[in-house]
Amino acid sequence: MASSDTTLNPRWRLVAVCVLCAALRPPAASASQQVMKQLTVGFMKAMDVCRKEMNLGDHILQDFMNFWREEYELVNRELGCAITCIVVKLNLITEDFKMHHDNAREFAIKHGADEDIAKQLVSIIHDCERSNEAESDECLRVLEISKCFRTKIHQLNWAPSMEVLLEEIMTEI
Repeated sequence: MASSDTTLNPRWRLVAVCVLCAALRPPAASASQQVMKQLTVGFMKAMDVCRKEMNLGDHILQDFMNFWREEYELVNRELGCAITCIVVKLNLITEDFKMHHDNAREFAIKHGADEDIAKQLVSIIHDCERSNEAESDECLRVLEISKCFRTKIHQLNWAPSMEVLLEEIMTEI
């Protein structure tokens, strides 16, 4: 008769440790969150150019760095002006300051989006543009479009983690 040894076989211990590690591991960022992170990093590079050209204060950089924090209020008109500068530099808007759909889709794809995500991002921005058409001040309009976009991205759970985003930005600098 076999002895009733209560210790686990070494192979089972390894399996138990692997299962425990997998269960405790933080969830990986979704593909959409990765895309949003890459898009934000792309915007950040253009932001640096616009910041110098427009002589923007540190408060605008702080607004930009906190963009994805839902609890952070975006109220600064200058941020809208800075975002306008960024999208001009990235060739994402037309002469009448409307989103250039093809260029926006290509920008998203270039930063890791598949066709479906890219189309959805363009659709979100387009909807946000339409809901803010009445605003005549271009900087305020872009700020409101940006706030709308942020809200919709959070509703989809696509917003990038601030920790991961800041780490990525720091490695890019």
